[in-house]
Amino acid sequence: MGGTSGIGFEAILDAAPDAIIGVDCAGAIVLVNAQAERFFGYQRAELLGQQVEVLIPDSAQAIHPQHRLDYLRNPRFRPMGLGKELAGRRRDGSEFPAEISLSAVETENGTVVVAAVRDATDRIHAEAKFRGLLEAAPDAVVCVDRDGRIALVNAQAERLFGYHRSEMLGQSVELLVPEHSRAAHPRRRQSYFADPNPRPMGAGMQLAARRKDGSEFPAEISLASLETEEGLLVSAAIRDVSDRLEAQAERERLEAEAERDRIERQRNQSQRLESLGQLAGGVAHDFNNLLGAIVNYASFVGEELDTAAAGDVDRDWSAVRRDVHQIQVATDQAANLTHQLLAFARREVVRPIVLSMNDVVREIEELLRRTIGEHVELATSLDPDLWHTSGDPGQVEQVLVNLAVNARDAMHGGGRLAIQTDNVEVDETYAMMRPDVTAGRYARLRVSDNGHGMGKDVLERAFEPFFTTKPQGEGTGLGLATVYGKVRQAGGYVHIYSEPGTGTSVTILIPATDEPAADTGPVSSKPGARGGETVLVVEDEELMREVTTRILRRNGYEVLAAANGDEGITAAQQHAGPIHLLLTDVVMPKRLGKEVADRITQLRPETRVLFMSGYAEPVLGAEGRLPAGVTLVEKPFSEAKLLEIVRSVLDG
Repeated sequence: MGGTSGIGFEAILDAAPDAIIGVDCAGAIVLVNAQAERFFGYQRAELLGQQVEVLIPDSAQAIHPQHRLDYLRNPRFRPMGLGKELAGRRRDGSEFPAEISLSAVETENGTVVVAAVRDATDRIHAEAKFRGLLEAAPDAVVCVDRDGRIALVNAQAERLFGYHRSEMLGQSVELLVPEHSRAAHPRRRQSYFADPNPRPMGAGMQLAARRKDGSEFPAEISLASLETEEGLLVSAAIRDVSDRLEAQAERERLEAEAERDRIERQRNQSQRLESLGQLAGGVAHDFNNLLGAIVNYASFVGEELDTAAAGDVDRDWSAVRRDVHQIQVATDQAANLTHQLLAFARREVVRPIVLSMNDVVREIEELLRRTIGEHVELATSLDPDLWHTSGDPGQVEQVLVNLAVNARDAMHGGGRLAIQTDNVEVDETYAMMRPDVTAGRYARLRVSDNGHGMGKDVLERAFEPFFTTKPQGEGTGLGLATVYGKVRQAGGYVHIYSEPGTGTSVTILIPATDEPAADTGPVSSKPGARGGETVLVVEDEELMREVTTRILRRNGYEVLAAANGDEGITAAQQHAGPIHLLLTDVVMPKRLGKEVADRITQLRPETRVLFMSGYAEPVLGAEGRLPAGVTLVEKPFSEAKLLEIVRSVLDG
């Protein structure tokens, strides 16, 4: 094959990307292409005829002839050595890693072994880099072939599963799968390999894996396909998520505990407010009895003063008149205070009707604008399809006024007050998180401002009576307490959200009703006329009993007075004439007013009943409403108010 260099294939060989060397049976080089010259640093003439060992490192020269003879013993031997990492030596003595592919070619001069030589330096560097990255990966990496055999693992896989890599390589991947999942695993693997263009899949897929010691752990496994010279492999990146799941469970436990604490705080706050309400209601009851006496005795003094002044024109009575007037002003203020306490305590008498809160907002809008002043913008957004509710329009108005005043005081430099209504359906999940709310349909009223807001410590006490952050003399601390009481008495729910420097939003939910709104036309009232009927007054407070008796007698009524329920029943039994009206206090020792009324109306069915009280809970029905047929005059009352209601009850 000495003339081989002149064959017609020379141009084709010179264009090959690999170095091509042809060696005869004696080991002499008979064929060299241009890439071999560049690769090894020799001229073609320098290589032709030389022993091939000139291109082989010294460390392999002793064994190389035997390798060549072994190959030549079977001339039909298929090409071999593909991908087999060997080494080559250049003219300058430097060595390089090589991939060598061999094949035997029969020529007229005998068998020639043709070697295609490729410098594997870049590939080895790339593989080294890949293996470095693979070994440094934080996840365990396991590569599996089509037969389910483990072809590649990294150091993290050894640490995670507890096997040495020699124990895993070549083994079925089911070695790492929990027993309860092993039966189904091959089918899943085969379906993945069956896809001709498998996409990366399984990211975030939470499964389980098994260690060498048999223990299992929750795992997150991400799969991807890899094309290699050995065929398609599936690479699995495996992460032990035990710590993350434990942290998540702990976080969920802490969140649940915090939620329970929040609900418990809400429940405790409701219980605290309920206790404060009972205390406030009791104080208001006793205080109203005193005020009832003061206001009417002050009125009596005023009348006597007018009579004395008319008979003694030479004396200046103006100073005394001012004193009496101041007493009346003070009692009016005190009466307003007790009404606020009763509102907080949910013991205030309400006279509900079916209404739309939109109508109440519209009717009071002009008053609110005057209340908040020109420096605060008032904006309303009212749902035209707002559901109707049952409530006392006067109480809704007072709620709006109190919230508007609070908002105004929080926006000293001006701001924006927004009133919004809409419908909301509360589900069981929302209701479970709020002890005071039940699931159902509600009309929602939201009042928001962009004032200075409140901190958490203030928010927790915002509904408490007499709690205020305003300077002394500028607030009673009853505004929000009154709002709370009125909303709760209407069967509703009130919630405050506030952030310092951002503002405050008060949300009120009132149960919706399907009943049509009531007609709220003007109601005419007639002044109380003088009467000659007999009235039985039952009142345990002496001052209140005396002043009530005096009012009635001076206006023509015959009065029977009793200091308690038993005396009242005895008087009803013993009085020979008719008793047209029973006027009884509601809260009394031994017998409540309702029990006294029941006994006396049994004795005298024709007797009408009028209750009086500053604390009407015992005669109130559900949600603080007076039952049908029950009439009440609230203490403290004026002479005119008492006479008007007495007359209306007697006249039916």
